[in-house]
Amino acid sequence: MKIGIGNDHAATEMKNQIVAYLQEKGYEVVNYGTDSLESFPYPVSAKKVADAIVNKEVDCGILICGTGVGISIAANKVKGIRACVCSEPVSARLSKEHNNSNIIAFGARIVGVEMAKAIVDSWLNAKYQGGRHQTRIDMISEIEEQ
Repeated sequence: MKIGIGNDHAATEMKNQIVAYLQEKGYEVVNYGTDSLESFPYPVSAKKVADAIVNKEVDCGILICGTGVGISIAANKVKGIRACVCSEPVSARLSKEHNNSNIIAFGARIVGVEMAKAIVDSWLNAKYQGGRHQTRIDMISEIEEQ
């Protein structure tokens, strides 16, 4: 599985730790974020990761900013993206099982590295359940078309 990862300056250190963690687990990770601590606008990373998913360059994405909120909002502006900001593993798992999220986001100022790893693991190990949930995904897609 190929995972795109993006971040802003507030999340550079956490991004690097999550990249190393994912690579240790055998995932291929493509860095679309900044490696600097200098101010960097999170919408840039959000769009790069979202576009990479839509263009099938990566399978899914992880976005990290200070809170996870802004970067997920930016990613959700790209048609076909379902980015969910989560601060714990249960919401991360359910975002995949029920919402078929293709991006998970979290905040480097909100969760610690070990919690971030647990969020990532929960999300990556979850499977979309389809069924009754697909009706809602279809409704979301219809909203995108308006």
